[in-house]
Amino acid sequence: MEAAAKPPSEPIVVVLNCGSSSVKYTFFESGSGREILRGMEDRVTDYDAALQKVLEKASALPGGGLSSICAVGHRVVHGGRKFRWAHRINDEVLAGIRHYCDLAPLHNPYNLLGIEFWASHLPGVLQVAVFDTSWHSSIPPRAHNYAIPLKMAMEYRIRRYGFHGISHHFVHDRAIEFLEYHGRKDLNIITCHLGAGCSIAAAKGGRCLDTSMGFTPLEGLVMGTRCGDLDPAVIPFLMSPEGGNMTIEQVNDLLNKESGLIGLSDLSPDVRDLLKAREERHEGAWLALSVFTYRLKKYIGAYHAALGGADILVFTAGIGENSPEIRAETLEGMEKLGFVLNIGANAETRGTENLISSKESKVKILVIPTDEDRMIFKETVRLVKSSARRVEEGRI
Repeated sequence: MEAAAKPPSEPIVVVLNCGSSSVKYTFFESGSGREILRGMEDRVTDYDAALQKVLEKASALPGGGLSSICAVGHRVVHGGRKFRWAHRINDEVLAGIRHYCDLAPLHNPYNLLGIEFWASHLPGVLQVAVFDTSWHSSIPPRAHNYAIPLKMAMEYRIRRYGFHGISHHFVHDRAIEFLEYHGRKDLNIITCHLGAGCSIAAAKGGRCLDTSMGFTPLEGLVMGTRCGDLDPAVIPFLMSPEGGNMTIEQVNDLLNKESGLIGLSDLSPDVRDLLKAREERHEGAWLALSVFTYRLKKYIGAYHAALGGADILVFTAGIGENSPEIRAETLEGMEKLGFVLNIGANAETRGTENLISSKESKVKILVIPTDEDRMIFKETVRLVKSSARRVEEGRI
């Protein structure tokens, strides 16, 4: 997967999203924000080799190659309590990212590999960490605390962190731009990130107040292979003789890799497959989709109440952007709460920005394609400009 445009005419910001088996990258012009190149190294087994390929693409940029790069922005999944916003990467930030590796073992270690690789090849270039948890750092204690002994929660760092924050932040801000609600400080916005992983977030006046994912990305909505909300007593039962004597590793795999849509349907984790199978009267597909949309409906209703009434509802990510059926079934029966779809607009909207609510709907309902890389770019440029001002003022 790779898309290229005309050569850059400004310094370049590189955005990296390093996962456990892939390295995604996008190159942007720092001033205009124009996308120069976007691609991915997939099914990575040799991480250094994959990063080297991205470096080679940067080296081949017309107009200066590596010398044209002014900053590198990195997606970092877990910033815990420590990182409430994007940070210029230094030794303290690196130590903090390492500190949270045990809470995000499939993400933070690979994020660190990307940071260290690019720091070694571009030692004088500003690097920025943009955290997936940062958007949710404003969640108040009543929403981020679990009702377990507080001393234990503090000692073991157990709380609601939330994830998909970069995506939620992007579509939140883009929804305001799309509706031309610039300057509005009173907006209540619910954002639904629905893909292989699913989460929902509620924001008031530009600050996140609650989100469905918790201590890990397992909590909340039904997902492709993750169970979402579950009575915690199920876990010790599964580990007991009556429940199968499962090990903690087996339970972890069951809830993260064998549950959700694929567990309920015994068919597929993919909504597209399940919609097709449901048309063919597959009972498992019908059940899986019913549970999926019902859980999402409940969360939208709960956040509508928590906010004192939503002004905007946004659907994003693979399912949210491309499945009119899921959007319609989720909002069915919610008309009295102010959620009224424009049936035609909803049906024709797949993968594009659009207002899909009817004129009589009290809540504006939008489809906004997410772009985490552009959000990382924006945060990186903000810190580049901040650093430049500090140099001018003699503070660096």
